[in-house]
Amino acid sequence: MKQLMFEEDAQFWFETLRLFGHTSYGGAEFGEVLAAASTVTPGDYDSWHDAYRALADRLYAEAAEAGPATARDLLLRASTYYFSAEFFLHGDPADPRIAAAYDRSVECFRRAGVAEPVEIPYEGTVLHGYFYRAPGDGPKPLLIMHNGFDGSAEESHFMGAAAGASHGYHVLTFDGPGQPSAIRQQKLVFRPDWEHVVTPVVDFALGIDGVDPARIALLGVSLGGELAPRAAAFEHRLAAVVAVDGVYDAGAAVTSMLPWPREEILRRAGAPHDEEFDALLEAGRAKSPTLRWACDHGRYVLGAATDREFIAKYLQYTLEDGVAEKIECPVLVCEAADDLFFGGDQETEPRRLYAHLKGPKTLLTFTAEEGADAHCHVGAQRLAAGRIYDWLDRTL
Repeated sequence: MKQLMFEEDAQFWFETLRLFGHTSYGGAEFGEVLAAASTVTPGDYDSWHDAYRALADRLYAEAAEAGPATARDLLLRASTYYFSAEFFLHGDPADPRIAAAYDRSVECFRRAGVAEPVEIPYEGTVLHGYFYRAPGDGPKPLLIMHNGFDGSAEESHFMGAAAGASHGYHVLTFDGPGQPSAIRQQKLVFRPDWEHVVTPVVDFALGIDGVDPARIALLGVSLGGELAPRAAAFEHRLAAVVAVDGVYDAGAAVTSMLPWPREEILRRAGAPHDEEFDALLEAGRAKSPTLRWACDHGRYVLGAATDREFIAKYLQYTLEDGVAEKIECPVLVCEAADDLFFGGDQETEPRRLYAHLKGPKTLLTFTAEEGADAHCHVGAQRLAAGRIYDWLDRTL
């Protein structure tokens, strides 16, 4: 689709489109986002924060005087805008605006009362998430859902969790290591062996009343499109896995912006010193809003001291070396026709994943004609949710 705003800043445009998409399930209002975005200076992270913090604060104050139904709607939107306000600030993890906005985002979501907060036991601590119960008696299928590189369990509400009940599914969302509640509260950074995250979540899910143990599916969004298939390769209690969108090698999102082959990038990223690489990254930051943001956020969530160390760690997130081939359950691989992060002139990451799968598999492409060609089809979230749940119906 044509960029309607921020024509020179693909990252700011994508995040704006992401907010527009949350209107599908009450996470935003188109006019509110448009009004806030129109005050943002391209490339200026402070102006982005100020625009969405002011919008969120206004809705938060209005909710205090509103009736219950209106307050719920205002709080859901405020939750989205608070989360968006701190989105670009992670280059300095000590910035107090991060915790202030994130904590208020979670408060708003929980006060809206749309899902039951849960704590999932995990390696001596807990992972935070939400449970959505489908109506009716008897065992129901369960969709376990997690976000990716930068999304939250609260945002998952608008990206598929809220749709579960109307399709007859219980839904369990959670933040794993590296994701918002885990990185902020317990300093748990991302880990590539995601099966060690999903297995305790499945253990927890099996203890929930009304869950059909034979119909548990896992869905991962964005980087979750690599993490969820990785988990499914080793956690065989899953009856299906959905990759939104599919990722075979997550490192391709950064290696595609660098001038060397992947093997050389891997070697140089892990070297004790490489002044040429460091200088290249510094110059790349100045030219690419996406690389600038990815390095800032990546250092934060992967526990890296430098941009180069972030890249070295991020290149571990791959399904190479026969991992994809181990997946036995059916897999739905979603693909965005014009993916900002995981597209390609030749073979996209979803198609690379699809080609390596040996079991039952489906490739589902979302297009510009549908308004759904952006990464994780953020511009058409209701369309995507319907197609995904229909696939789950046929598969489970």
